[in-house]
Amino acid sequence: MAPAGMAVRPTADRVKESVFNILAGKVQAKRVLDLFAGTGALGIESLSRGAVSAVFVDRAKAALSVMRSNIRNLGLESRTRVIHWDILKNLNCLMPERDAFDLVFLDPPYETHAVSRALVGLWSCGALATDAHVVIEHSSREPIVQPIGGLVLMDQRRFGKTLVSFMDTVL
Repeated sequence: MAPAGMAVRPTADRVKESVFNILAGKVQAKRVLDLFAGTGALGIESLSRGAVSAVFVDRAKAALSVMRSNIRNLGLESRTRVIHWDILKNLNCLMPERDAFDLVFLDPPYETHAVSRALVGLWSCGALATDAHVVIEHSSREPIVQPIGGLVLMDQRRFGKTLVSFMDTVL
């Protein structure tokens, strides 16, 4: 389920399936962070594929309402946390998290130059595990600028006007 209007752009099923095929065994037993979570589809899919927990962050109240409903309808409340936060300000909302995240999904609004700012915030807040994977869905007109902390671009796939970039932490 997704909120009405274009404020939330859910990941296309074809893209989502491709991303999870590429990730293969990198989801099982992982702590997941879903930034610009929208409906929560990527984090929820991760939980269905064996992730131990997921934290969802978004600032849109309509998206948060739908996300909470999706989580409740699937009985995932005990494995999730939903945070109302403006990711582009900072990611200080993640400071209370005891454990670092192994897998991060980043799906900001297209054409807003949010990718680099969010990646810098993610790296700066210290929320990434030493062997974390970061998956970014973004417009092909908004390239990934490197380096960003210890994040390195490992792979990139094109789906029409959408790019999916895969970054890993390298220390």
